[in-house]
Amino acid sequence: MNLNELSGLELFRAMKEGKIPYPSMTQTIPMRCVEVEKGFIRIQTRADSRHMTLGGVHGGFSATVLDGATASAVHTTLEPGEGCSTLDLNIKILRPVPLDTDLIAEGSIIHTSKRVGVSKGTLKDDQGTLYAYATTTCAIFR
Repeated sequence: MNLNELSGLELFRAMKEGKIPYPSMTQTIPMRCVEVEKGFIRIQTRADSRHMTLGGVHGGFSATVLDGATASAVHTTLEPGEGCSTLDLNIKILRPVPLDTDLIAEGSIIHTSKRVGVSKGTLKDDQGTLYAYATTTCAIFR
């Protein structure tokens, strides 16, 4: 399968269906796509002992997961051969991320143009408790 021939949406669907592997970063910060549409992605994640620092889950865990969700939402809008890269990530952490608890990150498009994609994301548990939220701006490479 030639990845350059897949649209962003097709790429994420292929990962979700196990047809292609997830990026290696998802071995460090576990992230799995559970739902994807054009301009939207839902990712399941879980912090474990690898993400601890001085008694709690490192804030970089939330930042990485939300960067993944927001940039992926932009990526789902791209045509084959196009790519994107985060230019700016603004994150607000509202409460400590719990250890060994399933969490859901959602990313959705706010705006796209020829060169820029803007999206937003949330990190919640299955009860709807909000742990962090973010906005991002991505450069789009056509």
